[in-house]
Amino acid sequence: MTDIDLSALASARNGSEPLRGYLSTPSGPGPWPGVVLIHEIFGLDDVMRRHADRLAGLGYLTLAVDLFSSGGTARCLVATLTAMRRGHGPAFADISAARDHLTGSIDCTGRIGVIGFCLGGGFALLTAHDGYAAAAVNYGQLPRKLDAAVAEACPIVASYGRRDRSLRGAAGRLEGALEKAGVSHDVKEYPHAGHAFLNDAEAGPRLVRPLLRVAGIGPEPDSAKDAWKRIALFFATHLNQRSSP
Repeated sequence: MTDIDLSALASARNGSEPLRGYLSTPSGPGPWPGVVLIHEIFGLDDVMRRHADRLAGLGYLTLAVDLFSSGGTARCLVATLTAMRRGHGPAFADISAARDHLTGSIDCTGRIGVIGFCLGGGFALLTAHDGYAAAAVNYGQLPRKLDAAVAEACPIVASYGRRDRSLRGAAGRLEGALEKAGVSHDVKEYPHAGHAFLNDAEAGPRLVRPLLRVAGIGPEPDSAKDAWKRIALFFATHLNQRSSP
């Protein structure tokens, strides 16, 4: 587990400078399939790093990219949200830079997935057509042109919470679009979960955590256990293959 500098790769794609990431490496001999992890709205914090470590424990060389590297959450959030809404911008270049790092690593088999949470879930959905073998979308915002976004997407596993008022009906709409596009998928909505339910601890500034709790935003262990089980199975199915030479 180490922090790495992705600035050169980001610069080549007109992305952010500097650009940092957190690389979590499985134990034992490689190479391993890779996973790009895209953090939630509060940034690349300890909760997100533990998600990366969890995936490494499943046997995936996991690189969590810090989309707020160039100025922190306060400075970068608006630009990052704008990029997601428009479907282009530095954030997409930064995600591609993280994928490039894995693709160029001798420790990676060449099969790479993408996983995102909250803000990152939206980006995982929007980049699911970008050369990945599988995508895990966790309570990610749906794009306005959903059918176009998933038309050539890789297989997608997605998890939403029914108590997440900001994404009401998103699971059903996403599943319908994936069915229409003929994309292999596993979409599930958890009745007792809200937003950010896969987190293993409360996230965000301490002053706002009571408000998040009241809004039902935060960990829901039973739903999270099942969602992680589905993600593990989905990634095992789609990533644990050797790329053709």
